[in-house]
Amino acid sequence: MDTRQLAAFCAVVERKSFSQAAERLGVTQPAVSLQVRSLEKRLNRKLLDRSGRRVEPTEAGLALYRGAQRMLALEGQLIEELDAGAGGDLGGTLQVGASTGPGSTVVPVLLCEFQRANPGVAVSLSISDTQSVVDRVAERELELGVVGAARRHRGVVFEPFFRDEVVLAVPPDHRFAGSTVSLEQLREEPLIVMQEGAGVRQVIEDELRGAGTRLRELEPRLELGLQESVKAAVVAGYGVTFISRAAIESDLAAGTLATARVKGLDPAREISLVRSAGRSPTRAAEAFLDFARERL
Repeated sequence: MDTRQLAAFCAVVERKSFSQAAERLGVTQPAVSLQVRSLEKRLNRKLLDRSGRRVEPTEAGLALYRGAQRMLALEGQLIEELDAGAGGDLGGTLQVGASTGPGSTVVPVLLCEFQRANPGVAVSLSISDTQSVVDRVAERELELGVVGAARRHRGVVFEPFFRDEVVLAVPPDHRFAGSTVSLEQLREEPLIVMQEGAGVRQVIEDELRGAGTRLRELEPRLELGLQESVKAAVVAGYGVTFISRAAIESDLAAGTLATARVKGLDPAREISLVRSAGRSPTRAAEAFLDFARERL
């Protein structure tokens, strides 16, 4: 079976669009259409339903998609093994996505160290919110994701990577600095929160529910995107925020921020590794994970 046809077919299923599949594969839309038509003719099956606004696989198409994923993964693995047998050094591109917490602290350093140890590997890191990273791993735009909250998604699998403490960050001269405060006291302060989809926000919402309250009951005054935005607002004195401790270590050392604890809350999160379900990892990805786990 022609793996180029299978690759085109899988790209259409994942993108639900011939034009977007063509863009992903770096070919023209007529070329993708021709590959899929040839595959349908060869199998004597209608594989895609083109009648709606989005292209959807038929029942036969879904069955083929599952098998085609395995076949394409095996092809990639075989090519890697042949390359490894020829030279032995790691090569290729490792595409990783991370949410703002781990993506601004731990992950970049690990990737830099890994790339220095394996100069034949090109590394690409993209930063966005947790949900976007998960979606891109599911669509196989990224091989690995590192996120601060494990959100249910049938297209990916999560596994523990490392733990991260979440703290209440305050200005260094704030009355909360270095102390433990109640939820009632916290309600009196301008609370700055991250946007929906941020891992830290989900952790705090879960902790508050366990304490019998809701985030909205704390009356957040500002919602300012992701980690760097809320940190900048606290440094400037506009309020307090929950944030990953790892993200403010340098600020704590410099004295530009301080931390406080909230009675009844013990927010910590499991930083999770995200992989696409059913995808065989490349040698570069496996080597990076072994490298990272030795250091975390």
